Amino acid sequence: MQKLPGELLSLLADLESFRVERTASLTDTDKFCRAICAFANDMPGEGLPGYLFVGVDEQGTPAGATITERVLESLASHRDNGNILPIPTMFVSKMTHAGADIAVVKVLPSDMPPVRFKQTVWIRVGPSARRATPEEERRLEERRVDRARTWDLRACAESSLDDLSLDLFKLTYLPMGVSQEVLDENDRTVERQLSSLRFYHTKAVAPTNAAVLLFGKDPLSFFPGAYIQYVQYDGTTLADSVLKERRISGDLLNVMRDLDRLAKDLANNRPVRRADLSEDLVADYPEIALHELFMNAVIHRNYEGSTTPVSINHFSDRIEIQNPGSLFGDLTRDQFPDGTAYRNPVLAEAAKTLGFANRFGRGIALAKSLLEKNESPALDYVVGDNHLAMIVRKRA
Repeated sequence: MQKLPGELLSLLADLESFRVERTASLTDTDKFCRAICAFANDMPGEGLPGYLFVGVDEQGTPAGATITERVLESLASHRDNGNILPIPTMFVSKMTHAGADIAVVKVLPSDMPPVRFKQTVWIRVGPSARRATPEEERRLEERRVDRARTWDLRACAESSLDDLSLDLFKLTYLPMGVSQEVLDENDRTVERQLSSLRFYHTKAVAPTNAAVLLFGKDPLSFFPGAYIQYVQYDGTTLADSVLKERRISGDLLNVMRDLDRLAKDLANNRPVRRADLSEDLVADYPEIALHELFMNAVIHRNYEGSTTPVSINHFSDRIEIQNPGSLFGDLTRDQFPDGTAYRNPVLAEAAKTLGFANRFGRGIALAKSLLEKNESPALDYVVGDNHLAMIVRKRA
């Protein structure tokens, strides 16, 4: 455990710095998250990290708190529990200061502002955090456009607002993505509303790719591979007779709903008698495990320039889920499936907002756990050069 370095000592002592939040509490979750959100938004635009010091008083003096592993894990959990969106880049460590332990949370400026905590944008003004005004949100949105790197953040240049189902956005997504308090005082145009949630590119004057996928009247006209092909075979190979075939397409919200129903249909819950004559309810395929793997496939697939759909091949002994696009970014085969890299972070955020994902980066881990609990064969996977396949084997 290292001592607080000189740079952080100076920041901790600076009572007026916009880069520092101090708290003696180990449990004030809302205060922690507001600070993390505000640091990620970096309203001054300095490009510098912000620091949350936990276990110190307002003057920066250690409060005598005990910083346990559980405290550190709790602080780290704010990164991916879905309350702060998009996911912040942050690091949690335990350090010593004046002979006492403290926790330090380092938060980097986001490439995708505005960042929200519980659907509200928080920023730093001097040494305190407060809600952003509509004008401050606009400035953050413009900064995001300049930093946009992922495909789902880019403008779909051929599209316009006429290509979106705006009622779907306003009536379904907006109330779930923005706090009611903000909506009640909101007189912004639909372009501004879309932009604040990363669905409109103000400089290109066009919806983003994510918006066309989520709210498009006809996403396939822009992205020909944006559908799911489900085929059930009467056997264990692609050469066997086809029993059922289905194509799932449309806006991504309805696609995810259809996949949720498909997971229910394929689960086939049934009783199994134990040696003591008691019965347990098991499934051919655990419903939630299939749900998580289906969602992963449509959220993390490669949409850019691809005409290949996600395929769900249902054999008599297994289900194979294959999506175009292999591992993304700096995620390696050795790190998979425990590591996480987001090809489409806006889509991942949307899935969380709409209730189709509970936490970030946990889908495969949850599926593996549910398969084990169901006494199913272990999850298998194939990481190809241009595709990723997940193989779920039927429980005997």
